[in-house]
Amino acid sequence: MEPDELGVRERGILALERRGFVGPGAKERAIREELGLAPVRYYQLLNALLDDERALAHDPVTVNRLRRVREARRSER
Repeated sequence: MEPDELGVRERGILALERRGFVGPGAKERAIREELGLAPVRYYQLLNALLDDERALAHDPVTVNRLRRVREARRSER
């Protein structure tokens, strides 16, 4: 893997964020089953990924959408 490429786990997190989930708990279940992560850890990694330029280069649509959501939540506080 090149130093400027995302790892398997990071690409998996972004792929999971591109999907839609129906019903309560579906996303959390997918996080545990597919990535083997606790949801709290998943969201910590996701938040760090949103500030990673490699993630932006890999999936600009998803990263920019999630950055907008994060900014909106921060401004609500």
